[in-house]
Amino acid sequence: MSSPFPRLTADEAAALIQDRDVIGFSGFTPAGAAKAIPRALAARARAEQAAGRPFKVGVITGASTGPSLDGELARANAVLFRTPYQSDPDLRKRINAGEVQFFDMHLSMLPQAVRYGFLGRMKFAVVEACEVFPGGEIVLTTSVGASPTFCHTADKVIIELNRAHSPALRGFHDIYEPRDPPHRREIPVFSVRDRVGSPVVTIDPSRIAGIVETNLPDECGKFEPPSDVTRRIGLNVAEFLAGERRRGTIPSPFLPIQSGVGDIANAVLAAMGEHPEIPPFEMYSEVLQDAVFKLLRSEKLLFASTTAVTVSREMNREFLDNLDFYRRRIVMRPQEISNHPEVIRRLGIISINAAIEADVFGNINSTHVLGKSLMNGIGGSGDFTRNAFISIFVCPSLQKGGKISTIVPLVSHADHSEHSVQVIITDQGIADLRGKSPHERANLIADRCAHPDFREALRRYVDHTRDGQTPQSLGRAFAFHEQFLRTGDMRGADVG
Repeated sequence: MSSPFPRLTADEAAALIQDRDVIGFSGFTPAGAAKAIPRALAARARAEQAAGRPFKVGVITGASTGPSLDGELARANAVLFRTPYQSDPDLRKRINAGEVQFFDMHLSMLPQAVRYGFLGRMKFAVVEACEVFPGGEIVLTTSVGASPTFCHTADKVIIELNRAHSPALRGFHDIYEPRDPPHRREIPVFSVRDRVGSPVVTIDPSRIAGIVETNLPDECGKFEPPSDVTRRIGLNVAEFLAGERRRGTIPSPFLPIQSGVGDIANAVLAAMGEHPEIPPFEMYSEVLQDAVFKLLRSEKLLFASTTAVTVSREMNREFLDNLDFYRRRIVMRPQEISNHPEVIRRLGIISINAAIEADVFGNINSTHVLGKSLMNGIGGSGDFTRNAFISIFVCPSLQKGGKISTIVPLVSHADHSEHSVQVIITDQGIADLRGKSPHERANLIADRCAHPDFREALRRYVDHTRDGQTPQSLGRAFAFHEQFLRTGDMRGADVG
């Protein structure tokens, strides 16, 4: 079938974009991220800047992306602002140096903010697809993210038609966008398996500015095998959930699981898959990682709803070679739906997310090192944590070879308050905070989650202040952090 859309090179597509344009790029993690045009755009930025002309663009994506997008644009100093989430080391350096303005957002809120115009007028959407039809139907690749909203909102759409992805991906996606207030209705997702939208994104064909053909695989990350620490965290999570099922808090058929991204998340899911008291379950999550596909193959995982397939290169090949098998077991949704508070609350999701640090009262820092340097962003953890049936945060008890305690008197940056956090689990143990006062929480977290090297110091801190609802000492709350800044080691902090 001949295409009515102009065929462009990546350089020709980049030439359409002007200084200070706001661009919506596909991608939720490196999965489904635009790759060729961002690289060409970075080259254009370097050329313009070398000629003495300014060239930076506003960059909006679904979440983080790959090095061909965030990395290339950051190294070219071509990013005016960035939202809602990132994980690229070069971009992180520029953000923390104050050279890129970054605003952290709950991922469920991004599409609505784009539609309302809160982030400026979107001039172009640059979206990866595996197939495009003359009528304006676009088949996305390995993520949905916020791509439907970008396509419907931007003045013009440029498509990277990526031949590395089979058109047989059609049927994995369930594209549904809610109406905006005051006309919004309920999100009609009543089970993990419900499909409520279309397999394609459909736009007016006249808004497609051109197609750039590519053959570029997703820039897959590498996951480390479980370590002793991550394995113990996984076992503690699995045992906690099995115990909740034994006492009837979790119904016997179980509840859907949401899991964050990374090596700890893989270890947790692997432990759940091996635990004899956890029955086959479903997932309603943002991202599917390697462990998910192993669980699907073993039939310990029955079905998974996601917005992106983010796997290692080996597992990506397994996925693409067995699309018919996974088509019956996976659905990919827009992040506005996968992370929607209404659906999370309705389905009774059990959320499991990672923390950078937790304090003895249950507050969580997910985003900043020592309170000021951004790591990645809040992502979707807040969407799930605030609305989950049970919200769990996990982290190792120690970092930096034992010099840093992840359990501290007071978090240096707060992303999730004690009101949203129900359970904290480390390699040391489990602190179930439900129904506990601040004094009870403080002792429980110090005793069960902190490493023995820091446990006594945390107990002294809690005992230092006897009066008040929350035993907090404003003068010593950051003693751990100040000790680290002075000496490079939190041990020996003067907490009172």
